[in-house]
Amino acid sequence: MISKSAFIHPDAKLGENVTVEPFAYIAGNVTIGDGTWIGPNATVMDGARIGKNCRIFPSAVVSGIPQDLKFKGEETTAELGDRTTVREGATVNRGTAAIGKTVVGENCLLMAYSHIGHDCAIGNNCIIGNTTGLAGEVKVDDWAILSAGTMVHQFTHIGAHVMIGGGAKVRIDVPPFIKADRDPLCYLGLNIVGLTRRGFEKERIDEIHNIFRAIYQSKMNVSQALEFIEKEFKPAPDRDYILEFIRKSERGIIRGPR
Repeated sequence: MISKSAFIHPDAKLGENVTVEPFAYIAGNVTIGDGTWIGPNATVMDGARIGKNCRIFPSAVVSGIPQDLKFKGEETTAELGDRTTVREGATVNRGTAAIGKTVVGENCLLMAYSHIGHDCAIGNNCIIGNTTGLAGEVKVDDWAILSAGTMVHQFTHIGAHVMIGGGAKVRIDVPPFIKADRDPLCYLGLNIVGLTRRGFEKERIDEIHNIFRAIYQSKMNVSQALEFIEKEFKPAPDRDYILEFIRKSERGIIRGPR
């Protein structure tokens, strides 16, 4: 259903069974997948690439131009994966020349008034809480949950299956599989509840937990801990992901509780 009160540019490409409610605005350089719902007063601007069965709620803005002074009007995109929901007042800016696109994966929930800055890369099945703000070029891996009011510094990397507490200030990288909270942000243990809900077996959780005990609860520094983990733990996808994440971190990782 397309409301007669909505504005849809003739160049916009809409799939089958797309609903556009009254007073929505859809620009020309836009692609919207089958079955997607565009709510009343939602704004979909040039560069939007919206997947199938998405929901864009009232007053949300997808693909607004970046809030970045280096942006010079280059053609870039903001991409939403299938079945992703953008709630009221949330904003997703498109990319800049730095990367060229902002990407939000499949099955994500961007809660009300959250903000995804230019050139961010959000994985699948992520939840971005109410009023949470991500600055430019932030990377968030699959299944991460950022609770309400979280503020994330530009260029920061947040690992998969992370749970970050409400109102947190994320200034440096957060390794995968963990809970993080307090100010300054610190490691508060493994995200056992989240991992269990996602089908991780006890033995797998215990192995990950032992890896993080070496990083955060031994007397070794990070470099020594990584060497110890590589020597004492058998190669496995979880172990290798943790090692690669930390070794590639350019900002450093959060510390344990003090």
